Amino acid sequence: MKKGILFLFFLLAFSLFRAQENLDYRGSSTIINDLVHTKLKVSFDIPNEKLLGEAWITLKPHFYPTDSLTLDAKGMAISAVTLNGGKDLAYNYKNSKLKINLDRVYKKNESYTIYIKYVAIPATVSQKGSAAIQDAKGLYFINPRGEDSDKPTQIWTQGETESGSCWFPTIDKPNQKTSQEIYITVPDKYVTLSNGLLKTQTKNPDGTRTDYWKFDKKHAPYLFFMGIGEFAVVKDKWKNILVDYYVEKEYEPYARQIFGDTPAMIEFFSNVLQYPYPWEKYSQMVGRDFVSGAMENTTCTLHGEIAQQKPGQLTDENQWESVIAHELFHHWFGDLATTESWSNLSVNESFANYSEYLWFEHKYGKDKAEEHREGEKEGYLYGGENFAKDLIRFQYEDKEDMFDAVSYNKGGLILHMLRNYLGDDAFFTGMGLYLKTNEYKATEAHHLRLAWEEISGKDLNVFFNQWYFGNGHPQLEISYAYDNAKKSVLVTLTQTQDPKFQFPLDIDVYENGKATRHQVWAKATETNTFELPYKTKPQLVNVNPDNVLLSEITDDKTTEQYIFQYKNAPEYHSRREAIEKLAEVQTSNAQALETLLQASSSDKFEGLRILAISKLEAAHSSVKQKSAPVLEKIAGSDPKTLVQAEAIKQLGKIDPAKYTDLFKIAANSPSYAVKAAAILAILSVDKSAAAEIVNKIDDKQPGRELTAAIAKTAIANKDTSKLELISKNFLNMLLRAQSQEEANTYFEVLQTIMKGDYFKETKNIVDSIVKIYPQAKKYNYGEMLMQIMQESLYMKQQASGSSSSGQSLKDQVQYISEGIAKME
Repeated sequence: MKKGILFLFFLLAFSLFRAQENLDYRGSSTIINDLVHTKLKVSFDIPNEKLLGEAWITLKPHFYPTDSLTLDAKGMAISAVTLNGGKDLAYNYKNSKLKINLDRVYKKNESYTIYIKYVAIPATVSQKGSAAIQDAKGLYFINPRGEDSDKPTQIWTQGETESGSCWFPTIDKPNQKTSQEIYITVPDKYVTLSNGLLKTQTKNPDGTRTDYWKFDKKHAPYLFFMGIGEFAVVKDKWKNILVDYYVEKEYEPYARQIFGDTPAMIEFFSNVLQYPYPWEKYSQMVGRDFVSGAMENTTCTLHGEIAQQKPGQLTDENQWESVIAHELFHHWFGDLATTESWSNLSVNESFANYSEYLWFEHKYGKDKAEEHREGEKEGYLYGGENFAKDLIRFQYEDKEDMFDAVSYNKGGLILHMLRNYLGDDAFFTGMGLYLKTNEYKATEAHHLRLAWEEISGKDLNVFFNQWYFGNGHPQLEISYAYDNAKKSVLVTLTQTQDPKFQFPLDIDVYENGKATRHQVWAKATETNTFELPYKTKPQLVNVNPDNVLLSEITDDKTTEQYIFQYKNAPEYHSRREAIEKLAEVQTSNAQALETLLQASSSDKFEGLRILAISKLEAAHSSVKQKSAPVLEKIAGSDPKTLVQAEAIKQLGKIDPAKYTDLFKIAANSPSYAVKAAAILAILSVDKSAAAEIVNKIDDKQPGRELTAAIAKTAIANKDTSKLELISKNFLNMLLRAQSQEEANTYFEVLQTIMKGDYFKETKNIVDSIVKIYPQAKKYNYGEMLMQIMQESLYMKQQASGSSSSGQSLKDQVQYISEGIAKME
């Protein structure tokens, strides 16, 4: 699962690490009975948010004889429990556990089928969910009574971690595997999607339709899925396997632009893993108000609505591409071979995280992949709250806490190190062996180690003990001592952290513009020294040039060395590091500024061109004078729209009046990033001209940057017609604000909405805050959100207290009050 909301906010986290030594051991669930097959028949009371269900669950004792069965069943009204629809069975239903007395003792390999008639009422479920999920209800009814004219009615499910049992009785543990079939009865206007293949559709006399979905292979209960709504279905395929995209009808023309790389991804992953895609179809659906980023339900991934993009966004980049790859890769790592416990979540999520790198490397080249990996590393390192957590950890407060930047980011970074240590052939062959050995089974981290050891012949216990069952990472201080008499440089690495690590390390020594790479091995000691030979005194010694080692490095290179490094070192990380260091001295060192401008206009990778442009201190006189003509050229001619947009932002700071004509041309660009940058530049000199451009934009979901430009323009012109769009994106924009000035812009919008009669806009803001508040409480911005709600209530009460106020304002006061009560 891609924790979209979690990864939106972890960069703001400053929470203290919770001591784990006093927490209970969290091992795999003891297996008494094995799930064998699950058959379901479901229909819905949509306005009242209920599922009417029947379940036939086939099981067998795992090893020891048993005369009882305990199922997970959350928020249900149970009306019948029988032996395969015949003999009534005694049962007790309490605390979300359905305990059933069987008719006799069953021995190993003796199967039996339990029939259960029930009503699932998700509104009554109260359990912690991961990331932003306040209550993990498993089954979600979206706009069930049609009260929101701008939102479709949908039903969808979310099973991870253990919420499948909110809509069907089961043994809701990841170390169970079952086949399934499901009959879904819905109003005939709705499309359905579930695991496996759609076998039949039967129209009923009452205007409903029953769809029969069948899934013959085995998977964990948390991967069961239903999706229901009025969707356009865009059909694609990989070889003879159906690949379909379920989107809102407005986005039907763009579905292939969003998801169209999926067949190529399936082909690439099948080849690199040496294991063809193992399922009978692959569908992707976009659901409204999804409680996470996306979820890898077997054969039918569900994405949040942010996946839906228009050509203006897609012209710049498909912001959801990495998530599409991530969820697809789970169909090998997670769905086929599944973690046996949440403590071993890394065997699911670390691989899915690393698949994003693999896809970018395959499609775009190494620089793009390295840029992505750099972002993952920053996410892990930020704040330091992750350093004391083992990747595989058996002590945690709640299973949902495992979904963090250790299981995801750090796990992916560790896999990259292992890939470089083993080599591509052994690394990927070992992954394929792991899948073949553990297909349709529950697994743990040691299964990975054994597979790679079998292929490579290497003992990986030290690596796994250090990186999988240990915590932290090397924090290194590096110094150099040159001995011209001996023609050698002594490189000293000092580890300042505990515990100490041992690791392989690359060191490049540059002479006459060319590098000689030395591969050394650092021991788990405080100090390691390496004496490296040279013929002429090196121009640069570059430690960890590819940034393979997950570490923090303090180095003492000079400005001249960083200039040389940018111009001569080919690696993404080396160029990026040089850009960042040279940016620090651009106002005092002409050569540093010259190199920064060279990177802005000529670096082979657009991501580093953007970085270099963004680092320019445009307000400084010397930087302004030298960078303006370079930026003007970039804004008009760079082949990448995101680079153009960054240049326009800087020109808007340098002299917006001078470049107004350029900005007006840019405002007509099909690129939303370019358009947004141009609007903001124009806004600084001509509010009405910016408003004229904004008023021609008819996309209701134009993405973060263009929405921000629209918001700022509307505020500057006191235009309330854009408040609904802004309110839907208010919290997202506020928490991503790049400056206090930008944040103040959004607070002005908040004041406008809360001081006026704007029910829909008020509801949008309250809903977004209430939704994310559980995550915010884990960190240090929950108090801020509560303060926003309380101040909003005060402003709305003041507006409601006036003599001319009507019922609508009173309803808004009530809605905010109810939101605060939920948060409390």
